[in-house]
Amino acid sequence: MQTTSHLLMIRPVDFKFNEQTAGDNKFQVAGEQAHVQANALAEFDGFVNILRENGVDVTVVNDTLQPETPDSIFPNNWISFHEDGSVFLYPMHSPNRRQERRKDIIEELGQRFEVSHLSDLSFFEQQHLFLEGTGSMVLDRTNKIAYACLSIRTDQEVLDNFAMLTGYKAVAFQATDANNFPIYHTNVMMCIGEQFAVICLDSIKDEAEKQTVKDSIANSGKEIVEINFEQMNRFAGNMLEVKNKEGQSLLVMSEQALKALHGTQITKLENFSKIVTAPLYTIEQNGGGSARCMLAEVHLPLRS
Repeated sequence: MQTTSHLLMIRPVDFKFNEQTAGDNKFQVAGEQAHVQANALAEFDGFVNILRENGVDVTVVNDTLQPETPDSIFPNNWISFHEDGSVFLYPMHSPNRRQERRKDIIEELGQRFEVSHLSDLSFFEQQHLFLEGTGSMVLDRTNKIAYACLSIRTDQEVLDNFAMLTGYKAVAFQATDANNFPIYHTNVMMCIGEQFAVICLDSIKDEAEKQTVKDSIANSGKEIVEINFEQMNRFAGNMLEVKNKEGQSLLVMSEQALKALHGTQITKLENFSKIVTAPLYTIEQNGGGSARCMLAEVHLPLRS
């Protein structure tokens, strides 16, 4: 299934601008640091409450002060969970982000969910090759397609390894922002839902690659909702479709992302899902990621 009602979120204890990730993440801008952790924590707790009020099952795990992991609020980059019971750990570009991988989190989830196999791809870090989870890959889980814009954080070799292990087809391409700078993560320029795809096609400059992506989406039966560079820069591509406990489709995004969308785009999306938003401005500015980045989908089978 493409969507799940179970999410993992990591509650921050020392969220701040991460100097190690800023070089290639142009969505990340250093703000006033005096109250960043307090503001981010308030945004995080408010987001969790909104999700739970909408019937989503959220497992919240507290981050730890040591080791220092300023980006722990974005767990989808280091781990992914799959409906066959498999768990994947990923190679991370920034050394301080590698410390986010925590086996105790997997053990905690294993008390509720079936974990049958752990595939640890982090050894690729020794070769300076990276693939940052469902930030680097946007997964069409139903059709087993992994969309990935290649960058310093998303290497073709690791992507191919993931595809080999999972049976996914990798659709790789180059994507750049309006200034021709490589986009650091695929999930800021596209989102795959059950019946739709939100994507900034302008970011794919190569016409053959753009057509390949468009054809792949169309052949999987999904309607394309196109966004422009300005909307992408306001995190309108960084959204995630989830289900609540009643099976209702919810499209989760930040308040900033919703405000960036036009009325016709919103109408299209509302044909598929109820839109759920939260204000995440501090997290977006200092972390360079938004709502989708904060959510690790738990597709594991529930223990009987």
